[in-house]
Amino acid sequence: MTNKPKIILGMGTCGMAAGAKALLEKVESHIKQKKINAEIVHVGCIGMCHEEPLLDIAMPNRCRVIYNKVRPEDVSRIIDSHVLKDKPSKEHALAQMLPDNGANPYIGIPYYEEMPFNRKQQRIVLKNCGFINPLSIDEYIAHDGYDAARKVLLSMKPEEVIDIVKRSGLRGRGGAGFPTGSKWEFCRKAAGDKKYLICNADEGDPGAFMDRSVLEGDPHSVLEGMIIGGYAIGANEGYIYVRAEYPMAVKHLKVAIAQAMEKGILGKNILGTGFDFDIELKQGAGAFVCGEETALIASIEGERGMPRSKPPFPANKGLWGKPTNINNVETFANVPQIILKGAEWYANFGTEKSRGTKVFALTGKLNRTGLIEVPMGISLKAIVFDIGGGISDGKAFKAVQTGGPSGGCIPSEIINTPVEYETLSAVGAIMGSGGMVVMDDTSCMVEMARFFLNFTTDESCGKCVPCRIGTKRLLEILERIIAGKAKGNEMDILVELGNTVKATSLCGLGQTAPNPVLSMMRYFKDEYEEHIKDKSCRAGVCTALSRYIVSPDTCKMCGICVKGCPVDAISDGTKKTKKPAFIDDEKCIRCGVCFEKCPFGVIYTKGAKKAGHVKEELSEIKA
Repeated sequence: MTNKPKIILGMGTCGMAAGAKALLEKVESHIKQKKINAEIVHVGCIGMCHEEPLLDIAMPNRCRVIYNKVRPEDVSRIIDSHVLKDKPSKEHALAQMLPDNGANPYIGIPYYEEMPFNRKQQRIVLKNCGFINPLSIDEYIAHDGYDAARKVLLSMKPEEVIDIVKRSGLRGRGGAGFPTGSKWEFCRKAAGDKKYLICNADEGDPGAFMDRSVLEGDPHSVLEGMIIGGYAIGANEGYIYVRAEYPMAVKHLKVAIAQAMEKGILGKNILGTGFDFDIELKQGAGAFVCGEETALIASIEGERGMPRSKPPFPANKGLWGKPTNINNVETFANVPQIILKGAEWYANFGTEKSRGTKVFALTGKLNRTGLIEVPMGISLKAIVFDIGGGISDGKAFKAVQTGGPSGGCIPSEIINTPVEYETLSAVGAIMGSGGMVVMDDTSCMVEMARFFLNFTTDESCGKCVPCRIGTKRLLEILERIIAGKAKGNEMDILVELGNTVKATSLCGLGQTAPNPVLSMMRYFKDEYEEHIKDKSCRAGVCTALSRYIVSPDTCKMCGICVKGCPVDAISDGTKKTKKPAFIDDEKCIRCGVCFEKCPFGVIYTKGAKKAGHVKEELSEIKA
């Protein structure tokens, strides 16, 4: 431990994207210029992505203060005030950590733990993320790191480890929610002279960044969970299958593995117990289907990542034909805390069938987006409005998509739905790995279904006909609907075909690909009917069904839209004509150039009504 002031920078992917690198350069140059004897610490994502870039300062024997949305030009003022004078810059301060002894709080700065974004969270997996340097094994060890592995290897039998995991109620956090302890038990009892353990870090859902953030911010917690899992099932080799698009996660994992090897926590005869365990990284090329365990196994073996028929299941015949256990990043990161604090402690969080906590990537049309960890059973409403701060720009909440492209859409009418495996499944959604995308009333539910289905269609491996052909046919129907070319029976075909693809596809990708379409049709059937029958998109998103309209009362007659229109569909709208701009609907090609170029925001989109009403409405506006 050092007695120097600490300047802590959030250097996760979200921080870097928001400008953390420029902040780091400014901090380094400023403390060098002023000859300030301070320690610069890099940490991962603390969760508040909406407040990045973050710069924190912790003075000796003082609590840590978080500064949010810091610009390079703010750095000198913050450091000079806080480090040199011990006076936090309240103009930029977001929060302070609760001091351990309750002494010397900085008056007027709210506590981090009591902020609305954090108040309803429970950090188990994320307990170290944003608080320790992920590239320092010593910092991890100082925060109880590897104590659980030591306890297991020195004083517990494999069966005892499996029993405590089973009693904790931990279910796989990769999506399916299969009981982790039972999965380990199946693999341990499977016949085989060699067994393998795999960590699935192939996170591919659009809008999901849970696993990436854990690997970037606390990689040793995953390694420790794997060591414990390997001991429990009788495996001496482990693999982490991580996508190459996560360069920072890959770098941090490589460093963590090397550090653990150097300290004798990985490798031969760990802690003198006679137990050997090695971990190897395998970088995937970004195929979404490799999130499916048998496709992942094929990829590690050097084959094309394509699912295999089950049974046999990987627990009996997996990697190179040997018994194999696969869990995801979040599942393994839970294990050390369960071992240290007990099954009953962990089971005390959550609900009867969904124990513990769940990490979510909270994104979309929210005031506060980021990485959160909440007790199972919390309502979606509490997540969206209490943690997420409600919908941005004063819009109305419309729906939340859970489970990514394999999940379902939950509308505002059932926003009180608790976050539990069975409950989410009952309303047509899934827990998934933890992606949570919030939509407002400007979102078109037909287009959202098309977006997710387009993703799964592209990512289908093509091995089985229902998925290879069925998803394409579903996508074609949705594209006809948003283009205004759908026929009257398209909705019936969507339902029938969607259910067929679900029932007959080989793997989880195809079996869940129709979920967004079916759930959105279940709750937003009227929007589909409007698209098909009325040729109207109420959100104004589907350009083929939308009309660009100029507000005649607020048009500034600047002529910018007139000059920008590529097909001369806009008349008047200049100082010369002294009349507001008017868009000829018959000439308009819906390119949106006028909407984008208007500097005054007086051009808006409106879903077309029944065909005969369009000219009438436009004529009234022109008159």
